[in-house]
Amino acid sequence: MMRFSVRALVLAALATLVCETSSMAAEKTVTIGTAGVTGVYYPAGGAICRLVNRGRKEHGIRCAVESTGGSISNLEGVRKSDLDLGVVQSDLLYNAYNGTEIFSDVGADKKLRVLFSLHAEPFTVVARKDAKINTFDDLKGKRVDIGAPGSGMRATMEELMSRKGWTTKTFASVVDLKSTDQSQALCSGKVDALVFAGGHPNGTIQQITSACETKLVDVSGPVIDAMIKDHPYYSRAVIPGGMYVGNPQDVKTFGVKAVLVASSDLDDEIVYQIVKAVFDNLDNFKTLHPVFATLDAKHMVADTEVPPLHPGALKYFKEKRLITE
Repeated sequence: MMRFSVRALVLAALATLVCETSSMAAEKTVTIGTAGVTGVYYPAGGAICRLVNRGRKEHGIRCAVESTGGSISNLEGVRKSDLDLGVVQSDLLYNAYNGTEIFSDVGADKKLRVLFSLHAEPFTVVARKDAKINTFDDLKGKRVDIGAPGSGMRATMEELMSRKGWTTKTFASVVDLKSTDQSQALCSGKVDALVFAGGHPNGTIQQITSACETKLVDVSGPVIDAMIKDHPYYSRAVIPGGMYVGNPQDVKTFGVKAVLVASSDLDDEIVYQIVKAVFDNLDNFKTLHPVFATLDAKHMVADTEVPPLHPGALKYFKEKRLITE
């Protein structure tokens, strides 16, 4: 009996090990491309993964976050299947799907699909207070950080420069700093101003405005009006006064939306489970970062029409009657 019992225990242990190994092999890891760790995309990706990973035992999906160069890098990563998902600006998403603007050379990526939209992203200009920059046009002749190549802020800045007839020679000098280097560069006088596209309140802007005297600059006027009129993905935005040290007044600007995207090749059930993890726990999700506080489920579904929704996301939204068609 003893021998049989020992043998039975060994066989049971082996069976358990085989089951666990099979379960581990079946587990699917998905990676979300974000941006620099001090911005909003990285914690946004982290918040999504946190909720997905809570249900990992049930659905077998492990979610991981990857720091990247930003929107353009994420769109390229999804196109090449180096990333499963990416957080991207709605303007760049629109152009990537249609093969327009900076994506005209690589062509349209018709496999792009939307899971849901996130927070608004006002285009933000921060200047050192002693640099005498009070309007966007005052950037001419200054030393400016115009954003890192591959980032959404760089693409938006370049479109704005093009519409104004500016080139990099319009400035005394241009740089593309990492978000971790911006505060030191601005406050030490290496640059006079920097551009930023992201949700507010924002950790990077809080760090900069707390480190030295700065001014958030209005970005408005006829050129901005024309951009909003010409492009459905732009809208007017306001950065509330008092949000950052030394900036008590509202700042007028324009902006886009942050959107979570994937390829149509990503399995419908995986997408369904990711969307379900976020929307079933939306109240919790909204507490994971200050920029999420005002998110509304209906707007997260309806604010982006191009590209179309991923079938996995559409299935969930129809089940919850967030889409009734």
